[in-house]
Order: sequence, then structure tokens, then C-alpha cells
Amino acid sequence: MSKEEIEARLKSALGRLHSLPAMPAIAQKLLALPLDTPEGELEMLNLIEQDPQLFARVIGLANTPAMSVGRKISSLRDASLLLGQKRLKSVAIGLATLSSMAKPASRHFDPQGLWSHSMTMAVAMSEIAREMPLRLRPDDNRIFLAGFLHDIGLMALHHIDPAVSEELHRQLRLQPKRPIPEIEMELMGMTHCEIGALLARHWNLPEDIVEVAAHHHAPEAGGVGIRNPLIRLMNIAEKLLPDFGIAEHSDASISDDEWRELCIEPRRAEFISMQVNELAIQMVQLPETVRPVSSTVEVRGIAETNSSVKTAPAPNAPVEKIAPAAKSAPSVKPSPAANLAPGATQSSAKDESMPHSADKVSPLKSLLRWLGLTH
Repeated sequence: MSKEEIEARLKSALGRLHSLPAMPAIAQKLLALPLDTPEGELEMLNLIEQDPQLFARVIGLANTPAMSVGRKISSLRDASLLLGQKRLKSVAIGLATLSSMAKPASRHFDPQGLWSHSMTMAVAMSEIAREMPLRLRPDDNRIFLAGFLHDIGLMALHHIDPAVSEELHRQLRLQPKRPIPEIEMELMGMTHCEIGALLARHWNLPEDIVEVAAHHHAPEAGGVGIRNPLIRLMNIAEKLLPDFGIAEHSDASISDDEWRELCIEPRRAEFISMQVNELAIQMVQLPETVRPVSSTVEVRGIAETNSSVKTAPAPNAPVEKIAPAAKSAPSVKPSPAANLAPGATQSSAKDESMPHSADKVSPLKSLLRWLGLTH
């Protein structure tokens, strides 16, 4: 099938709103739910409890070693106290949305890999944002929602036309050095960013989230990245973790001007890169109960900078190190934590590459800080 035929078929499908995936009813209700009253919080907990799969995934996430602080979380009220009401709301919306759109994995595309990518980008964005001045920093819960939903265009394409989606991901693996928008335009005359923005508007998502879906690969377009810092945060997170979870090559170079656009000093780039890499290692070890896709499919692994996606290691195999990608920072030596098997802890690993300064923060502490449990 020619590019013109593929483009015509996709535009026809996208032109029929009923052909687009529907936002789950529970996600719609959660999105519209105010949390500034006890009644609002109670309604949120009731909504999540009514969906057994969503309930199980939220509780599973709350009980991961990095998030449960050593105590068992068995109720949504405990999870709400641990995560905070707004963060719990964002978690539930993200999990419900990606789960509802998930189809079985194909040979070249694994929705579970996309979930891992999205969740990790949300955490990475939050970590980067902590370096921004407080007055300019986006709301952490908005960051989480943007990270979770930035690539909904890829999931929508898999839903609308699985054959075209499969060919796209095959080409991404065959051409790992080329940016994804180039390959998409060559193959189908449009990008997953365009599809994602269309779907986000169809779902009546907030405009800043729509813009992240539309521009996260090109934040310079029309200065939108300056006006909406979520876009630049998303773009830098993907550059720091190229090809994490899915084959979606990004230019790994980050200029000083890109850091300054977020009012972050470029000299902090090396430290930020280390922290994001360590957080990603923590995220790849999340248990299967948290993932919104059946564990019968393979999970995409962590790829080296500027390399193609690799299959995840076997349960007892070592986890690869994610190479730091900041242009303005010197190279960082691999951490011994990179050799931990999935599910292992880092308590016994001494990271010689971490700076011996007041800036040294363990990945566990970073996750706890992201959850608002420490400072």
C-alpha cells in the first residue's frame, strides 16, 4: 500500500469521531471530579473501587518497594494518604486510559512497553522540574498526566489501524537512527503527535496536555515550548532516556539554551541525567501487577543512547544501564546499579559514579520526594 493510500485511509478513519477510541467513562468522571471537598475525595475512591482491575493496579503501584515505604497498602484510603489525592487521581486516569486502549502485542509493537515508557517519562519530567524555580514549575500532577498521555497517538494508531501501526514500528526498528516524525511522514503522511492531539481534543483534555501530545518532538515550533514548559520537560526527558520502552529515537543532544528555557543551569545537566537514569532503573523493576497489559507479552528493554530497542532481560538477567544523554554534561561512568536483576534492591550496590557532594540523592529518596513523602 502506498503512502498516499495509507494517509487517505487514516484521514478517513480520523475524520469519523466514532472510530476514535473512547475515553473510559471512569477516566472522564475522574477528570471532571473536583477534589476540594471531602465529598469529592470520597467519590474518587468509590469510582476507583468500582473498577476491580484499576483498583488492583493502583494498590499494586502503591505497594512497590520504592513507594510503600515498607508498609503494606491494602486500601484506597491508605493509597490516597501515600500518594496524595491529586496524584492518585492522575495515576488512576493514566492507568484507566492506557488500559482501555491496550490491544494484544504484535510482533513489533508492545503496548506494555509504551506503558513503561509513559510512566517513566512522567517520573523523569517530575525529577527535571525540581531543578526549575518554584514560581515557574508546572504542577506535579499536571506533569504526571502529560507524561502518561503524551504518546496516546501511538496507542490510537494501534487501535485504528493495527497493520499500519505494525509497519511503523517495524520501520522504527529497521531505522533506529532516524527520528520518528521523519519515518511517520514518509510512511503515512502524518505523525503520532497529530493523531494524539486530535484524540486529546476529542476527549476534551486540558489544552496544555493537548499541546504536549502535539509538540513533544518539536517544542521549538511557534515558541510553544516556552509558553508551555510541559512540552520542553517532555522533550528533555525523552532525550535523557532515548528509546526507553519503545523504539522512538530522539536526538540525544541537549543544548544549554534548552536547559535555560526551563531556567535550569546547564551545569546541573550531569547530575539531572544521573538521577533520571537511576529512577528509570527503579521504574523498570515495577511488578507485573501494576502493568495495564498482560504479562504474557515481552516488555521492551532499556536501550543504550542512539541504539534500537532491545528485548527486556529475562527475570534473572542484569538490567542494562541507560546512557546519560545531556550534551552539555560530560560522560558519566556506568553505575553498578545497572547490573541489578529486575526486582532486586540497590541497597548493596555502591554507585561510584554519583557525585560525592551535598547533591547526592539516592534513587529511592528521589521517588519518595516525587511522591511528596520527603524533602
